[in-house]
Amino acid sequence: MDATFAGTGAAPAPLLQGLWEYVRAGQEEILLSPYLPASCALLMHVLLCAPFLALDALGSVCQRVRSWRITAGSDPPPTPRQWLDCFCRILCRYVTVVLPASALFQRLRSPRLPELAPSCWQLFVEVLACVLLFDAFFFVWHYYIHRIPWLYRSIHKAHHQHRNPFALAAQDASSAELLSLLLLSLSCAWLLGCHPLSEVIFHLLNSWLAVEDHCGYNLPLASHRLFPFLGGAPHHQTHHKIKCFNYAPYFTHWDHLFGTYRPPVLDPRESRECRAQ
Repeated sequence: MDATFAGTGAAPAPLLQGLWEYVRAGQEEILLSPYLPASCALLMHVLLCAPFLALDALGSVCQRVRSWRITAGSDPPPTPRQWLDCFCRILCRYVTVVLPASALFQRLRSPRLPELAPSCWQLFVEVLACVLLFDAFFFVWHYYIHRIPWLYRSIHKAHHQHRNPFALAAQDASSAELLSLLLLSLSCAWLLGCHPLSEVIFHLLNSWLAVEDHCGYNLPLASHRLFPFLGGAPHHQTHHKIKCFNYAPYFTHWDHLFGTYRPPVLDPRESRECRAQ
């Protein structure tokens, strides 16, 4: 969060300015803490997963909820014990590696808090640019981590223990992978010189999209249904079943351009066929 307000010809919106002043008031020490990004990343992830934990619980008594699961009729939803074990693994990796390493990165960034909030247009452009840049960087990183065997075994294989991922499993990965993804998202905002408020919105959106990608549900109002250029959970769950396709995290254009796109596997019979590949 090291960008100062760059004049864009538009004054900050009164609502955003009021929000920014409220956030900044007496909170500079907390906002500039090098431990804040990793701590917020973990907290946001857990909170955003809560609705899907509720859906998994409701699925045992509600047929409608079960019908939304991508693997409906083939695999049961994760158990509470699986959720707890997954959370413990993630927490351990954050505390031992991600938190101290990302704190060092933040100290090198030397973030500052500008006095002015961004304009609405600046906020929109910066958040969109961050999401697009992260999607591109992640595609390249993800593609090569699958193509180089020792990288896959040492960094990414732990994440692929979930053939049918669930929301919390979005961050059930090796310490090296968790750290690389956090640094990648922080670097996108840093490279683009984003306003801190834009960076916060980007991280919130990024966390939500990652959770939704791994949730295991094809919900009626899911993001990929509202915005067809997004892949969503069906797109990413296909990657977990057939590892050499669908590398992009959110959008589908990179997979289309590089010939790595595979239509989502939604039928349980197709899912069983994929296991043989």
